[in-house]
Amino acid sequence: MDRVSELPGWSHVYSGKVRDLFVPAGADGLDDTDSVLVVASDRVSAFDHALEPGIPGKGELLTTLSLWWFDQLDDVPNHLIPDHTLAGERVVERIPRDVAGRSMLVKPLDMFPIECVVRGYLTGSGWAEYRESQSVCGIPLPSGLRNGDRLPEPIYTPAWKAPLGRHDENISFERTVELVGADVAEELRRASLHVYERGSAIAEARGVIIADTKFEFGADRTTGEITLADEVLTSDSSRYWDAAAYAAGSTPEERMASFDKQIVRDWLAANWDKTGTPPALPADIVERTADRYRELLERLTGE
Repeated sequence: MDRVSELPGWSHVYSGKVRDLFVPAGADGLDDTDSVLVVASDRVSAFDHALEPGIPGKGELLTTLSLWWFDQLDDVPNHLIPDHTLAGERVVERIPRDVAGRSMLVKPLDMFPIECVVRGYLTGSGWAEYRESQSVCGIPLPSGLRNGDRLPEPIYTPAWKAPLGRHDENISFERTVELVGADVAEELRRASLHVYERGSAIAEARGVIIADTKFEFGADRTTGEITLADEVLTSDSSRYWDAAAYAAGSTPEERMASFDKQIVRDWLAANWDKTGTPPALPADIVERTADRYRELLERLTGE
């Protein structure tokens, strides 16, 4: 695993399933800093487990994609701060060379304990729930929908962000009001739907569908402004489909036309009972996943 724990001039403060966080040396943790270095690894997670081996180049691919999306979503406040300074006429890079390309420099936020999930299509766990109750996360939906159908309009289905090692939990909008207050809950819903709808339009113009995604937001510690954080619209946080395959009639998963880690999820679901340590991913699953990540980046950015 490519976990980073030491960087010159930085102190390691936290490692999640797929990211490592650092603060400038001398800072007393995340509560005593004006900048945080977020290093994306090649680790891949599914079903709340970090898997082995990682996906080669994944950290750089997803960081590049996040930075591209932050540029597209220029009307939404985000947590990025300049990753360089000027010393006279000389540009000084703040991100260490060892992790350049897979790191973002961001301002610390007071993060909300909510995963802001938006679904534009009926699939995955939403499809399973719909078959039982004709609703998704308590939101009633029309009868007669099929797996992969586009919803009449995108729906906001938040989840509670569980501590590391526990499962996230779908919650009602009323529960988010209890957790963060009515005004913040309303703004999280509005901002999430706005980002999804704008991102979907950009992606569809490039032949790609964003079936669903999740966002994270925090409050600016100085102004209180609600700010988009973490990654945004990446292959790890979103379900991406090939629009041409979708138009052909069968669900994109059946045609292996997703641009995310669905290949990993499908293999794991077929080869692991979700108890104990997950098995190692086969080389062909790793290679196919890396290829899909690269293709998505090329499709969206043209690079």
